[in-house]
Amino acid sequence: MFFIIAIIAIVVFFFTYSNLKKIGRKQEATFSLLALAVAVLVAVVNVFTVVPAGTVGVVDFLGTVSDNTLKAGVNLVNPMANVIKFSIKTQELKETMNVPSKEGLGVQLEISLLFTIDPENANQIYKTVGPNYEEIILKPQFRSVVRGITAKYEAKALYTASREILAGEIKNELDKLVGPRGILIESAPMRQIVLPPRLTQSIEEKLQAEQESQRMAFVLRKEEQEADRKRIEAKGISDFQTIVSKGISQQLLQWKGIEATEKLAQSPNAKVVIIGSGKDGLPVILGNQ
Repeated sequence: MFFIIAIIAIVVFFFTYSNLKKIGRKQEATFSLLALAVAVLVAVVNVFTVVPAGTVGVVDFLGTVSDNTLKAGVNLVNPMANVIKFSIKTQELKETMNVPSKEGLGVQLEISLLFTIDPENANQIYKTVGPNYEEIILKPQFRSVVRGITAKYEAKALYTASREILAGEIKNELDKLVGPRGILIESAPMRQIVLPPRLTQSIEEKLQAEQESQRMAFVLRKEEQEADRKRIEAKGISDFQTIVSKGISQQLLQWKGIEATEKLAQSPNAKVVIIGSGKDGLPVILGNQ
């Protein structure tokens, strides 16, 4: 549109400049020349279009869509064509929906969808869907896939590691539906899951009971290990006592008694020596100091 206006202005100002110059009106001719230069500049600018970073351009010339998309940067285009810009950055679609579980319970789910579009298929998206492809095909398919997949899982599975499997299934299933249209699905992370209050309480009680059971199992294993340690220790003491008892004889005991008596007898303290009875009796030394 601006290009057409600029062309008309160029023609008008050119003839105006020529006529004013012929009749000698130099000041008016100068203004006409400046206006002509501005119109030429506007026309030249409209021959080029700038595609911002992270986007591609689709060229639509009077209803005919080019098979080639414009890359980011300055591009030379038909000034009569319309350039529609599509973002190829990662975009987020947030949804809050009530979905059914396998048991038929209603679960409130807050989920995001990270997606982008294939730059090479931007022209196909424009021709078959249009710039508002997100509202036309992505949101309805996303909602349908989420409800279909959650219906295969029990509500309690959403509180466990199965939620990661669930997110992966949503991504794969949705990618099959919209991937051929040029929409690329990156992930479908779940932000929040709200279960019915009674079910939430039941799940929490079950998880608490499982944790308590695991704690008791740990305590029992620890007690068993302690009992094994004590049995091994007792056996070691028993073996030691058996070995020591075998190495002690009556002669050794008598010899040790004699050595002890000699040491006591050599002590400077006053003492009383009592001779033991029998042939094996040892002296006993009693001291009063």
